Amino acid sequence: MPVNVGTIDRALRAIVGLVLIALVFVGPQTPWGWIGLVPLLTAVVGFCPAYTLFGVRSCPIRK
Repeated sequence: MPVNVGTIDRALRAIVGLVLIALVFVGPQTPWGWIGLVPLLTAVVGFCPAYTLFGVRSCPIRK
Protein backbone atom coordinates (compact mmCIF):
# COMPACT_ATOMS: atom_id res chain seq x y z
CA MET A 1 0.00 0.00 0.00
CA PRO A 2 1.49 3.33 -1.00
CA VAL A 3 1.41 6.15 1.53
CA ASN A 4 -1.17 8.74 0.45
CA VAL A 5 -1.74 10.64 3.72
CA GLY A 6 0.55 13.58 4.54
CA THR A 7 2.06 14.51 7.90
CA ILE A 8 -0.44 17.21 8.87
CA ASP A 9 -3.32 15.04 7.70
CA ARG A 10 -2.02 12.13 9.79
CA ALA A 11 -1.75 14.31 12.90
CA LEU A 12 -5.29 15.63 12.47
CA ARG A 13 -6.63 12.11 11.93
CA ALA A 14 -4.89 10.88 15.07
CA ILE A 15 -6.34 13.74 17.14
CA VAL A 16 -9.86 13.24 15.79
CA GLY A 17 -9.61 9.49 16.33
CA LEU A 18 -8.48 9.88 19.93
CA VAL A 19 -11.22 12.42 20.67
CA LEU A 20 -13.88 10.11 19.25
CA ILE A 21 -12.56 7.15 21.23
CA ALA A 22 -12.56 9.32 24.37
CA LEU A 23 -16.31 9.79 23.89
CA VAL A 24 -16.73 6.11 24.78
CA PHE A 25 -15.31 6.70 28.25
CA VAL A 26 -16.07 10.38 28.95
CA GLY A 27 -19.00 12.56 27.96
CA PRO A 28 -22.06 10.92 26.42
CA GLN A 29 -20.45 7.44 26.73
CA THR A 30 -21.91 6.23 23.49
CA PRO A 31 -20.51 3.24 21.58
CA TRP A 32 -20.45 5.39 18.43
CA GLY A 33 -17.10 6.71 19.67
CA TRP A 34 -15.46 3.49 18.51
CA ILE A 35 -15.77 4.84 14.96
CA GLY A 36 -12.67 6.82 15.96
CA LEU A 37 -10.63 3.69 15.30
CA VAL A 38 -10.95 4.33 11.55
CA PRO A 39 -9.16 7.72 11.43
CA LEU A 40 -6.69 6.53 14.06
CA LEU A 41 -5.83 3.44 12.02
CA THR A 42 -5.44 5.42 8.79
CA ALA A 43 -3.15 7.84 10.63
CA VAL A 44 -0.95 5.04 11.90
CA VAL A 45 -0.78 3.20 8.57
CA GLY A 46 -0.59 6.33 6.39
CA PHE A 47 -2.99 4.93 3.81
CA CYS A 48 -6.59 5.97 3.24
CA PRO A 49 -8.70 3.79 0.90
CA ALA A 50 -11.14 6.68 0.31
CA TYR A 51 -8.28 8.85 -0.93
CA THR A 52 -7.38 6.16 -3.46
CA LEU A 53 -11.00 5.89 -4.58
CA PHE A 54 -11.30 9.64 -5.20
CA GLY A 55 -7.74 10.16 -6.45
CA VAL A 56 -6.75 12.45 -3.57
CA ARG A 57 -3.23 12.52 -2.14
CA SER A 58 -2.14 14.78 0.73
CA CYS A 59 1.36 13.29 0.84
CA PRO A 60 4.03 14.97 -1.30
CA ILE A 61 4.84 12.97 -4.42
CA ARG A 62 8.07 11.03 -4.12
CA LYS A 63 10.50 11.37 -7.01
